[in-house]
Amino acid sequence: MKKLIGILFLLVVAAALAGCSKEPTPEERFSDYIALWNKQKFDKMYDYLSKDAKQDITKEDFTSRYQKIYEDLQITDLKIDFKKPKKDKKVEKEASYSFTANMSSVAGTIHFTHKAKLQEEERDDKKNWYVDWDTEYIFPKLKEGDTIGLSTVAPKRGEIVDRDGDGLAVNGQVYEVGVVAGKEDAAVLESLSSLLKMSKEQINKALGASWVKPGLFVPLKKVSMDDQERIDQLVALEPVQTRKVGARVYPYGQAAAQLVGYVGAITADELAKRKDKGYTSGDVIGKRGLEQVLDEQLKGTSGVKIVIKKKAGADSAAVSKDVVLAEKPVVDGKNVKLTIDADVQAEVFAELAGEAGTAAAINPVTGETLALVSSPSFDPNQAMLGFTKEEWKALQEDKQQPLTTRFKQAYAPGSVMKPLTAAVGLSGGAINPGEAVPILGPQWQKDKSWGNYFVTRVHAGTDPVNLEKALVFSDNIYFAQAALKIGKEGFADGLKKFGFEEELGYTFPLEKSVVGTLGSEIALADSGYGQGQVQMSIVHLLASYTPFVSGNSGNMIKPVLLADEAQGQVLKEAVVSGENAGLIEADLRKVVGDAAGTAHAAEMADYPLAGKTGTAEIKQKQGETGVENGWFIAYNTNEPRLMVAMMVEDVQGRGGSGIPVKLVKNIFAKIK
Repeated sequence: MKKLIGILFLLVVAAALAGCSKEPTPEERFSDYIALWNKQKFDKMYDYLSKDAKQDITKEDFTSRYQKIYEDLQITDLKIDFKKPKKDKKVEKEASYSFTANMSSVAGTIHFTHKAKLQEEERDDKKNWYVDWDTEYIFPKLKEGDTIGLSTVAPKRGEIVDRDGDGLAVNGQVYEVGVVAGKEDAAVLESLSSLLKMSKEQINKALGASWVKPGLFVPLKKVSMDDQERIDQLVALEPVQTRKVGARVYPYGQAAAQLVGYVGAITADELAKRKDKGYTSGDVIGKRGLEQVLDEQLKGTSGVKIVIKKKAGADSAAVSKDVVLAEKPVVDGKNVKLTIDADVQAEVFAELAGEAGTAAAINPVTGETLALVSSPSFDPNQAMLGFTKEEWKALQEDKQQPLTTRFKQAYAPGSVMKPLTAAVGLSGGAINPGEAVPILGPQWQKDKSWGNYFVTRVHAGTDPVNLEKALVFSDNIYFAQAALKIGKEGFADGLKKFGFEEELGYTFPLEKSVVGTLGSEIALADSGYGQGQVQMSIVHLLASYTPFVSGNSGNMIKPVLLADEAQGQVLKEAVVSGENAGLIEADLRKVVGDAAGTAHAAEMADYPLAGKTGTAEIKQKQGETGVENGWFIAYNTNEPRLMVAMMVEDVQGRGGSGIPVKLVKNIFAKIK
């Protein structure tokens, strides 16, 4: 029995040893090679190459070539498939197998089938199978000496146009100014430096580039075609030449700069954030405004072609044609049509005439935005061509902040807030429109707990004040008392019905309008007349007045900026009853129509405006004097096609809210 067990044990050991010493099959070796390929382990793949293959390429070249090609072509989703034969074929010294390759590239999918050859070789006294590799394993028809070319076709950027199709950001032309190398002298360089606002070092660097030869045109800078006087001075210099090249052009210049923005070359940081979205180092992207907000839509997709460029032979007639591996057609960017009326935009900007402030206009029935203006502004055409360091520094340090997009920011609204407080108070019963509230004197405080803090009103009459008089005379004390009566929660909830504390879903990103913490009775009282911590964007202010417009039935209309957005969308339903909306609108009409109204200066014959003035004091803490911003918002009650709001900064001692009242009246007079 023991002898039998011993024999069995020896047989098992012998079988195990036989299994361990079994030579790998070519199928197994090629399968392992493909597994490394799918993981892009190129350095380890090299170890599987035959002696003949290794004589033709070093490990370093093999590895770097694969890596460079895959990186340059942005190869992803690599999948090499090899189906083992159902039955192992008996092979002697050579074996061949078909494999398929699928991969995604910058130019689309690349797919090919190729046949691999393996040969048996003995190394270190051991036999094994090795891949008889050549360049066609990378891509079929890629012969030694061939190169892989990657060509791109830039898409045409989509244009931004107004409601009538007039261009706000279009694809136009500029002059490219340069010199003929070898003909420049010291006097010419001096003049060029001054006219092009380039240092002599910058010009000499361009002229000293490795490709520059005498007689060649060397481009130096692009100049707007509107800058004809400078162009004439430049071409008067003998070696200077110009040529027209494509460029982004902004026909309305400063008037729409903050709205439309401008484009520029993509930076390394911008590319790092957008590389997964198809952006490349040569792209031009939006830097501000709608050019930036809608960049992906405007940009389009570059056309890309990957080609195997065949090595030139001795006999040119025998040269093979280039082989296209993958091709993705160019897709131009989409045009964007806005609801903006470029003429209204230009007129509103012209009225501000450099005043620091913002203005916007909408159709209060459809919600279409007709103008979005920030002032002062900058030249987007020059921004696209490139500011000098000095010009950029001057813009950044300008006290009037021309680079600030004011219409997107939220500000203390001042007394233009009072109709909203009225609507909240009427809805909750805290305000009785016919009740005459006894308010005497110019100042008021709830009780002694307020210390030295008082609410002050401008129009200090002796008569009791009802809602109509409170709006016509813009009585701070009336609305402070109303806010306290409404209460903290009721006031905050009421304003949230008007869209405070939430996004408006507007195409251009806006700061949210906020109520604030209302952390004290004083803060609540101040908020009732638009001070405290309450802040609104000018677009939201316009939208919040739409419930008062007859025909809107107390609904708040959603402001829209894109022409293909639905018009007349209800953003907030029945924020005020139809009866209360009519009551407030009638009072707003008297703010302008009544001889004692704060906006009576805007009264026009046969053109009845309803509106509200406001002065918001911006200060660091209660009790101190701050900078005042003047507000005015108005619309025509008979034909509500246009509602305009304007805020002018730093109006104290210059006429207060009377400044925007005058400017808005001028806008209606010219546009009605």
